[in-house]
Amino acid sequence: MTRSIRGNVGKGIAVALLLVFTLFPVYWMVSSAFDKKASSGGQSLVPKEFTLDNFAYVLTKGGFDVFLRNSAIVAIAVVVLSAAFALLASVAVARFKFKFRTAILFIVLTVQMVPLEALVIPLFVQVRDLGLLNQLLGLVIVYVALSLPFGIWMLRGFVAAVPVELEEAAYLDGASWWRMFRSVLFPLVMPGLVATSVFSFITAWNEFIFAMTLLGGASDQYTVAIGLKQFFGEHTNEWGYVMAASTIITIPVMIFFVLVQRKLSSGLVAGAVKG
Repeated sequence: MTRSIRGNVGKGIAVALLLVFTLFPVYWMVSSAFDKKASSGGQSLVPKEFTLDNFAYVLTKGGFDVFLRNSAIVAIAVVVLSAAFALLASVAVARFKFKFRTAILFIVLTVQMVPLEALVIPLFVQVRDLGLLNQLLGLVIVYVALSLPFGIWMLRGFVAAVPVELEEAAYLDGASWWRMFRSVLFPLVMPGLVATSVFSFITAWNEFIFAMTLLGGASDQYTVAIGLKQFFGEHTNEWGYVMAASTIITIPVMIFFVLVQRKLSSGLVAGAVKG
């Protein structure tokens, strides 16, 4: 009993230390956002004076209302387009046999391993030649291209894991390909689709390098990642505004993850019942 108690106490201490290590940066960000002295660099572990001025400044004079709108447009468009294209492509490579299928999968995997920094200049040149610089559409196209390799590779595994017999049974019952896809295949690959959507959303919401490169000449098209940069000066940083803006940026990501997490668990059950 003594050894068991000691083991449980040790595990409890380890878990507590891990939680403190993980959650302390989040606590510091939120507490500094409400700390009146944070802007002057005098924030403390427990704020003595709470204020909403940092949030008010960020959303009004800081222009974060516009940045949030732009990021929402980009993120939603990227999630929808990348999910649709990745799902169709994964079905093609997992279910149909055609020439160069293995080569295509190898290319997709290779693209996924290329550092993003190496793609900045080639993608900038392509977006410039298309006349889409300083436009959200150009950024959406780039983000979809960056999200597709991961989405195709992950969804291919989910599609391949679905027994072909389920599809054949649907065909024998008189279902068309579209009905089989909607009622049998789609519910079963929903968990993978949710996982790829989370990746696409986080990429589109938090990415900075491509956004700054492609939208650097149009301040009204900035996303939240670029907007956060304005609070960092050459000699001083407005930490109160930085923390308030960071808190605002984090909230949509948390809401999105909470919403899709339910779909991630319910997708397996729904797929098994409908299949």
